[in-house]
Amino acid sequence: METYTLDDLTIKEHLLELAEKGNKPFTESLNPGVEHVLGIRVPDLRKLAARIARTDWERFLETSDTFYMEERMLYGMVLGCIRPDEDLEVYLHRVTCFVWMINSWSVCDTFKFAGGQRFVDRHAGRLWEYLKQWMNADGEYEVRFGVVMSMSYFVDEAHLEELLACYDSIRHEGYYVKMAVAWALSVCFVKFPERTMEYLKNNSLDTFTYNKTLQKIVESFRVDKDTKALIRSMKRPSDKQRNVME
Repeated sequence: METYTLDDLTIKEHLLELAEKGNKPFTESLNPGVEHVLGIRVPDLRKLAARIARTDWERFLETSDTFYMEERMLYGMVLGCIRPDEDLEVYLHRVTCFVWMINSWSVCDTFKFAGGQRFVDRHAGRLWEYLKQWMNADGEYEVRFGVVMSMSYFVDEAHLEELLACYDSIRHEGYYVKMAVAWALSVCFVKFPERTMEYLKNNSLDTFTYNKTLQKIVESFRVDKDTKALIRSMKRPSDKQRNVME
């Protein structure tokens, strides 16, 4: 298939132009160990994605490259800008193709479902099951995708109890999984403090994830001073500290 172009330039050429006003060292510092980073600013990528979505975006998806991290980010952003396919499973197949190319938290966390919350509400049952599948996957960024997207769309009255149970059952050792779970639980706490507090008093999280959850709750501007003091008092000693104490 003929390579997709926009304004007579390939997408790679567009990205290299945007990289000239980006910040490669800063972006690399945020994504340690990730290769082929251009350092393009996220707003510039989103503008490009929106333009692509108004053209032959299917050809873009079919011919897209994954050499640069930003090419992967752009793929996901375009999926968030298009009108979802009438057949939900076709759209979810496109999303699955994107999940398989995630190689950093930046690629993962910049994705949004097309159609926003209205789209999610219309297909809540299927999307909830879809995200639970990713939370039970093997890959670090696959699990993170499930956690971050469920946090973005399903921290609500109807899903909270099952959501907490899903987060509690994750046993992946990946750093970016643990950080995602901690982040998601802090969001649960902000929205449902009493029920999430009950969970935090009786959970099976590993010490790192548990303490990171407390840290993120304390860092929230939406948690009052007294509650933060209580949360700090709930911190567990690390394994190293516990060995010293014993």
